[in-house]
Amino acid sequence: MTTPLKALFINTSLKKEPSESHTKLLMNASAAIMEGEGVEVEHLHLLSHQVPPGVYPDMTEHGWAQDDWPMLWEKVLAADILIIGTPLWLGEESSVCRVLIERLYAMSGELNNKGQSVFYGKVAACVITGNEDGIKHTAMTLGFAMNHLGYTIPPQADCGWIGEAGPGPSYGDDLEDGSRAGLDNEFTQRNTTIMTWNAMHLARMLNAAGGYPNQGNDRKAWDAGARFGYENPEYRS
Repeated sequence: MTTPLKALFINTSLKKEPSESHTKLLMNASAAIMEGEGVEVEHLHLLSHQVPPGVYPDMTEHGWAQDDWPMLWEKVLAADILIIGTPLWLGEESSVCRVLIERLYAMSGELNNKGQSVFYGKVAACVITGNEDGIKHTAMTLGFAMNHLGYTIPPQADCGWIGEAGPGPSYGDDLEDGSRAGLDNEFTQRNTTIMTWNAMHLARMLNAAGGYPNQGNDRKAWDAGARFGYENPEYRS
């Protein structure tokens, strides 16, 4: 019997209070699907913690008075699935989201017991909301960052809602007719559902396989002299 999956939803909204976040509403929809399939889900609102910018595991060693990242990192490490949620500002992810990416990058030197990146065997996807363009651009940025660190990205690993072009209501805002913006949008519903299921499918496949084989990607073996078939080109003057 396989171990139940764990998913961590990190909300990088600029809202100080988690309850006020539009992004959290759409993340909740994804989380509900996972919970219905027996996935252990945890939500983390980054601005509820003191996480300074930087590319080191503990920024208190670099002049900051407080850094909650070492504690939060344990949650990231325990999760099979990481879902990053961000609002859009001028077509880009939030500044808080960039801090998260920096702090994840700070852990890129960590290895698992196979000598691989500690992110190997884990799945990542993203949820993006706002009232301006930029879902695909931001998904591209986040997808590359996560993949570069070692996360595996499933097909159609992003979802979002931006409403009509130009200023307007954000996801979940109350409208004059009594409805809430975006909640009945079939495109958003479909993409959120597909993203969620593909993240679960891939995580279960990796979990059942015990992650990736370490042939060719074992950093410890590389440092010890293994080259896994790579041959240096012969240079001639």
